[in-house]
Amino acid sequence: MSDSPAPLADPHLVFDPVAGDGPRDVVILGSTGSIGTQAIDLVVRNPDRFRVTGLSAAGGRVELLAEQARRLRVRTVAVAREDAVPALREALSTQYGPGEPLPEILAGADAATRLAASECHTVLNGITGSIGLAPTLAALEAGRTLALANKESLIVGGPLVKALAKPGQIIPVDSEHAALFQALASGTRADVRKLVVTASGGPFRGRTKEELANVAPADALAHPTWAMGPVITVNSATLVNKGLEVIEAHLLYDIPFARIEVVVHPQSYVHSMVEFTDGSTIAQATPPDMRGPIAIGLGWPERVPDAAPAFDWSKASSWEFFPLDNDAFPSVGLARHVGELAGTAPAVFNAANEECVDAFLKGALPFNGIMDTVTKVVEEHGTPSTGTSLTVADVLEAETWARARARELTKTQQTQQTAQTVQTTQTAQTNTAEARA
Repeated sequence: MSDSPAPLADPHLVFDPVAGDGPRDVVILGSTGSIGTQAIDLVVRNPDRFRVTGLSAAGGRVELLAEQARRLRVRTVAVAREDAVPALREALSTQYGPGEPLPEILAGADAATRLAASECHTVLNGITGSIGLAPTLAALEAGRTLALANKESLIVGGPLVKALAKPGQIIPVDSEHAALFQALASGTRADVRKLVVTASGGPFRGRTKEELANVAPADALAHPTWAMGPVITVNSATLVNKGLEVIEAHLLYDIPFARIEVVVHPQSYVHSMVEFTDGSTIAQATPPDMRGPIAIGLGWPERVPDAAPAFDWSKASSWEFFPLDNDAFPSVGLARHVGELAGTAPAVFNAANEECVDAFLKGALPFNGIMDTVTKVVEEHGTPSTGTSLTVADVLEAETWARARARELTKTQQTQQTAQTVQTTQTAQTNTAEARA
């Protein structure tokens, strides 16, 4: 970590766009998802600290969105799906009393982006996927504090985010990066030796690559410590999420990839660590609960009392740490590779993975086929030519190509698997017939 310029996320710097003693006005993007619902729980318990002015969601859970809007008395509600507006308006009318004015409704693919630029103190970006990039850029450009839970927007648009962000403007909300953020407050940038990102290991910790060949989607969705959406949960099973977090740590804290280590910690108590040059290691630890990192994102530099449960130190517990099995889980090594390539490579990696996860959940791709396919797409993409002159158009073009190529490769694998199954069945039938003869 060099002394200059400042990294994207620095706990020693505070960006306060709207100073004052009253509650902070907050916009929550992705309000009906896991991050959003937990953020609302935190806000409701701390009305003296936070006030929500706007909510955005995809549009698939309009009843919940309407309930949230009424409970928080927000000014604006945004949905990505325009066809969800009639149902949302009806749900809002049901929630609000007769004569009560309904909140403004924004709709369309850019609804969350417009909301992110609205008047507020902090924007919490809890959207899943690279569609969170435009809202991230909008919030930064509008001068809002950005509580960033959408890691993909930083992964695919790192240079774009860096070009807009002011010192201290980004507060990371991922549990690992919120942990690093807090641990880094213990020393100076020059004193940091390395970052240690912890991984639960997911539901398949300890299994070999061969043992992972036939695992089912239901197995991958059974995370042992965290309750998350399906894409993030599968990413935890493949450890793609940890690869993305390595890239994110590099971008947030200006640490070379060679000095970012991943270690498996099944209990998920220690969320990440910072090793300093004097040999000491500062670890941030809490029981698994995202409300703690969310509180850091919304309240920093102040802490929110009782934001999340604390440990009961009167009870015995064991904390374990294991090295990462790079053979069974090659995603972290591939992520380091694309992170070092930079340009559009991380966007290709992320987009191809999203397509492959979708195919796996639909039964169209085996578990190991996720990373096999992503690796092929990354190899075909090669070294990006854009370098540091990345544009949003570059990102969108790379993502479109990566998604299409991943679907093509998935379809080819599915055809080959079907042919192999047919051949195996025919061979078995022939052998049975010969045996009877």
